[in-house]
Amino acid sequence: MKICAALVGAAAYLLSVSSQAALSIQITQGVDNPIPIAVVPFAFEGSGVLSEDVAQIVMNDLEQVGEFRTLPRSNMLSMPSEEQEVFYRDWGILAQDYLLVGNITRTTGSQLVQVQYEFFDINREIKLAGEVLTGSVAQLRDIGHEISNVVFEQVTGTRGAFTTQILYVVADFISPELTNFRLEKSDYDGNRAQVLLESQEPIMSPSWSPSGEDVAYVSFETTLPRIYIQNISTGLRRQITNFPNLNSSPEFSPDGTKLAMVLSKDGSPDIYVQDLVTNELTQLTDHPLIDTEPSWTTDGRSIIFMSERSGQPQIYQIELGAPSYEVERLTYDCFQCMNASFLPDGVNLVHVRRESRQNPNYQIAVQNIETGRMITLTDTSLDESPSVAPNGSMIMYATTFNGKGVLDAVSIDGRVKFRLPSTQGDVREPAWSPFLN
Repeated sequence: MKICAALVGAAAYLLSVSSQAALSIQITQGVDNPIPIAVVPFAFEGSGVLSEDVAQIVMNDLEQVGEFRTLPRSNMLSMPSEEQEVFYRDWGILAQDYLLVGNITRTTGSQLVQVQYEFFDINREIKLAGEVLTGSVAQLRDIGHEISNVVFEQVTGTRGAFTTQILYVVADFISPELTNFRLEKSDYDGNRAQVLLESQEPIMSPSWSPSGEDVAYVSFETTLPRIYIQNISTGLRRQITNFPNLNSSPEFSPDGTKLAMVLSKDGSPDIYVQDLVTNELTQLTDHPLIDTEPSWTTDGRSIIFMSERSGQPQIYQIELGAPSYEVERLTYDCFQCMNASFLPDGVNLVHVRRESRQNPNYQIAVQNIETGRMITLTDTSLDESPSVAPNGSMIMYATTFNGKGVLDAVSIDGRVKFRLPSTQGDVREPAWSPFLN
């Protein structure tokens, strides 16, 4: 397998702007009985010193999802780098369920490396996976994340999301009169953050295209909210809307050909869909109260949104092309429900929930719309903007900690939690990328 050359580096405009809000994962809650796994330091043959420790990247990935416990290197009885050096008994004595070994080779004068890894089930004494990955020295972190994907899927049966990225908005309060806003993207774990847009006017509602090549967002750079689409690799962007009043909440359709949005050009905020090929604009809702926060169903045939038409925010669904665009209400048992999107299964609805008028807390919850079963996943009080990992295993959301805006993540079963605090500024509005090539 060869890592795509497009990942070698970012465009020049990105390289010239470094992020000021470094994020780093802090595990706040893990499972009670994490899976024991040994990740042996990869042997290295070649010239120079590598910029990344691939085995350490894998260890960090597996620890950060809370389901694994890695063996400290100081406790290892040996340091094998290939299958013929592996003695299952040694790792069984150390009570390890799984073992990962590997080696890296680099030709003198070359920027290319070959990373060979092998993954073993200690209890069954079999090799589960093995591969040679080729890439540049600059891609070692990508290679490490790719190996983590393989390990995670072999053990859990779920596709790993370690090679994904996140978008988020950082607000730096320079003075009472001046706030600096940045749209940034980073690896899922906060590493390699890059600034996509910087402005002294608000930036809001970032979202990914299904290909991961473009992002949409709202910028107030003209002093009015307008929707833009920006290509990540080139930095080129185009303004999509210039309607009077509110232009907000852009969301790409699953096939990337359409953009759902909220416009108030004719009065109250309503849900619209714009065809990105023909620019044809279709109005889906027409109600005197607020309709906002659109997101697509997994099949792309319907849009769910928040509306105040019942007197309090609730979640509704509308099918594209249906007669008279009939609206179906999805939530009933909460005082306020908002910020909704479906898990990849198309049945479980992630949303922000306030249980009652007396309860001021806003928390992240998942509700099965077929059975009505509901699980509250967070116990903080000001949670918002949930975004689902493409494998459906984790939800990232914005909340507050020690008076600052931070990003938290929680597993779908609520057992695992981690935090991405910023070293500077408030972080908000996360958007988890699709799977990236």
